[in-house]
Amino acid sequence: MSNNRTTEYLRDAVTRGQTASSDFDLNPDMALPAGRKLRAAAVLVAVCHVDGEACVILTKRASGMKHHPGQIAFPGGKVDATDADAVAAALREAHEEIGLPPEQVEILGQLPKHETVTGFLVTPVVGLVHGDYEMKAEPGEVSEIFVVPLAHVTAIDNYQIQSRVWQNLKRYYYTVPIGPYYIWGATARMLRHLAQVSL
Repeated sequence: MSNNRTTEYLRDAVTRGQTASSDFDLNPDMALPAGRKLRAAAVLVAVCHVDGEACVILTKRASGMKHHPGQIAFPGGKVDATDADAVAAALREAHEEIGLPPEQVEILGQLPKHETVTGFLVTPVVGLVHGDYEMKAEPGEVSEIFVVPLAHVTAIDNYQIQSRVWQNLKRYYYTVPIGPYYIWGATARMLRHLAQVSL
């Protein structure tokens, strides 16, 4: 996908009237905690070009992380009081976690918010990365940085529904595996918003 086509596709994705999603989408019988308070978080859906191919930057979270250790995720985290908004938080976290300079990211918009089972309300911020940069993982938070083709995660047929037992109940979730990487849960669900653009 060319730079111009990538930009058009992503701009279309962030302007579609899609509804918010959650880790409970495929589990309508799961009771949500009464009076739950969600913490604001933001992630950066960073799209770059590698050898002319549009790719999404993803990370493997460090095994010592409190939330979602070892899982595949976008760079991101909770919105701090010092962050102006979700965009600022996503850019700050991406700079801290993968060394991405904020000035190299063109913000195109946001995807629908996503509620996680761990009590976060996540804003996925979509950004186009301009120019090359040296990917540098923050070892306390990120064990690996890698890219996956945008074409793979925007093909709806690549998504599967799988399940596992969680809190004595079978929980269903989306996956979009590629090679050695098992992308599932919140990350797969947020990526699926991009795939829905072509439906």
